Amino acid sequence: MPPAVLFTGFPGFIGMRLLPRLCELKPEVVFHCLVQEKFAEPARQAVEALSSSHPGTRGRIVLVVGDITAEGLGIEEAKARALQASLTEAYHLAAVYDLAVSREVAERINTSGTRNVLDFLGQAPGFQGLHYVSTAYVSGRYRGVFRETDLDLGQRFKNHYEATKFEAEVLVAKSAVPHTIYRPGVVVGDSKTGETGKFDGPYFILAAMERLPSPGLFIRLGRGDGTVNVVPVDFVIEALARLSAWDGSRGKTYHLTDPIPLEPVAIARLLAAALGKRFAYVPVPMAVARVAFTPAWVQEFFGMPKEALEYFDDGVRHDASQATRDLESLGIRCPRLADYVPHLVAFYRAHRDEVRRRAMI
Repeated sequence: MPPAVLFTGFPGFIGMRLLPRLCELKPEVVFHCLVQEKFAEPARQAVEALSSSHPGTRGRIVLVVGDITAEGLGIEEAKARALQASLTEAYHLAAVYDLAVSREVAERINTSGTRNVLDFLGQAPGFQGLHYVSTAYVSGRYRGVFRETDLDLGQRFKNHYEATKFEAEVLVAKSAVPHTIYRPGVVVGDSKTGETGKFDGPYFILAAMERLPSPGLFIRLGRGDGTVNVVPVDFVIEALARLSAWDGSRGKTYHLTDPIPLEPVAIARLLAAALGKRFAYVPVPMAVARVAFTPAWVQEFFGMPKEALEYFDDGVRHDASQATRDLESLGIRCPRLADYVPHLVAFYRAHRDEVRRRAMI
């Protein structure tokens, strides 16, 4: 049998884009995509769509019904044993990406789900490497430089999403399973087309700006000494694909982040300019903003959950020295936000009522 690669997080937006690239870079393997039964039909349709748009994926993607939250990944025992017998690698992308997620849901999917994946891989005799997608924001509330070699610095967390992704990464780091860890920043749309699968992160600013008169006032939160690390999805896909296909990445942790991130007010100015709006930015203490955003109707009006406020006063700086060095050797650089903001805004304007704003659970 050909080597098998387990893939979780399909047919998510990143998974749909990553798989065709991996099929190009790893032509000898078959990708076994774990999908929940309720998403089996959309996943089947996604496989058909990929076979048309990317002929190299034909016969290379097998759907496996299961669930990362179940013991043994919820895979029928005979199928599980057969898969483990030929399993060489895995890509674990599946997680709940939602700043407002409850502790129970986040722990079940992000933490326990990763534990189950590790247990499953540990029973594959020929297994060679897990590619685990974490987040740069395992840094939590840490202020200062957070390096790729850092993990547990005693930091607290802004929400259950961050906390459980941290817990999951700790499990991976302590596991005997060989692995490489990837920590993307805040992922936005494609730098060339603007296409995205979810409007969150900086898109919350766009939603708020659309509702305000221009010229007008816009808030600048907190101390203003932090950055928001934004990266386009095409950079994340190419970086993850190329690094995972390179033997030199084994055992490393990579910040897939912008090495020169912008401050929140600089990002706001770029978005406003692309919208054709002008604002004066008024400093507002974070404590005042939290109170103002507590009512559900305020969050609904601005199209932004209160949990997002913290990211506009985040004093962490993600050092990406190792990722930058290794990616440059592969000819890959992170695009400048100023160069692709117009594409993000154009896509948002054209599809604001079609793209989801909440996580798929």
